[in-house]
Amino acid sequence: MKTRNQILLSVAVLAVAALVAWALRPQPIAVETAAVARGPFEQTIVDDGKTRVRERYVIAAPLAGRVARIRLEPGDPVRLDQVVALLAPTAPAFLDARTARELQERIGAAQAQVARARAETLKVLAQRDQARADLERQATLAAGGFVSPTAREQAALALRTAERSVDAARFAEDAAGHDLAQARAALTRYKSGDPTAKWEVTSPVNGSVLKVVQKSESPVALGAPLLEVADARSLEAVVDVLSQDAVAIRPGMAARVELGQGVAPLPALVRLVEPAAFTKVSALGVEEQRVNVILDFAGPLDQVWTIGDAFRVEAHIVTYRIEDAVKVPVGALFPEGDGWAVFVVQDDTAAKRAVKVPRRNGVEAMVEDGLKPGERVIVYPSDALRDGSTIEIPDARR
Repeated sequence: MKTRNQILLSVAVLAVAALVAWALRPQPIAVETAAVARGPFEQTIVDDGKTRVRERYVIAAPLAGRVARIRLEPGDPVRLDQVVALLAPTAPAFLDARTARELQERIGAAQAQVARARAETLKVLAQRDQARADLERQATLAAGGFVSPTAREQAALALRTAERSVDAARFAEDAAGHDLAQARAALTRYKSGDPTAKWEVTSPVNGSVLKVVQKSESPVALGAPLLEVADARSLEAVVDVLSQDAVAIRPGMAARVELGQGVAPLPALVRLVEPAAFTKVSALGVEEQRVNVILDFAGPLDQVWTIGDAFRVEAHIVTYRIEDAVKVPVGALFPEGDGWAVFVVQDDTAAKRAVKVPRRNGVEAMVEDGLKPGERVIVYPSDALRDGSTIEIPDARR
């Protein structure tokens, strides 16, 4: 009987010990995992900007007088030499000698502007011819494998930019000639001494109305702005980036311009990084040095009918891209000495492994050594996780 009690007591002690050992065993740590993938990796500079028309024309009053109510509305199309406003004389502004002298001097200034516009046209024509010759040479060298495709693309971009500069110079020359004709006609009208005459203000270009500055009938001074016109579909994007980011941006780099929710991003190319920075106060009250980066849309804007001048955009300028890279979420990385490490899922345990990470962006990191595609890593590892810790994956993905 005594032996039996001893056996039962021993069994009870062993059961209690086993229960205590089971209760005190290390508990598995719940983790979230992600797969190591292979695919394209890119680094971008992301900042806000706005669109603007390439060539904006402010139509001003060619002489002092009273402007009639302007019937045009923003968005209305206008043609070259279309009458956009009417000016009536007001005494004594139309009739005094001082105004006559001012109009004579205005003719001289307009003649100088015409000469300047013609010289600018000749200059940009020469630049266009040089850009076309450079493109032909780059194409020949690229066909023989002596230069990279990037050099040829930059030469093509330079030619497109030069052609647009030629168009702008010709428009400016036409506008200067139009101003000269208006100045001469204004002086002729003054000399005629007709106080009841009406002066027609015409559009210097084909385009559409962007803004009506003086809508109602009112007296206006010489040179007062009346309305703004431009080709509203000829747009570029202006993005101000931090000056320390701008040093990595080069003309010809690819970019994506996001207009808003539900609209696919539009491809663009960097045309210019302005040479001068400016100071801007951030939302946190910090002074920042920023630089304007000009982007050209790479395709037509026909698919987006509601975009116009001064629309807010978000630009993603691609400073580095590789098509085939091993990458992991940046949330899986943690510092280890002078480098980086991750926890790799091996069966039901976490194995710490050092990795070589040459580049990162806000979402992914490119891995050169230490991981293979298909492996799973732990993202956002907790401080309790150690090398060899038992883990539990709630979604059961291994």
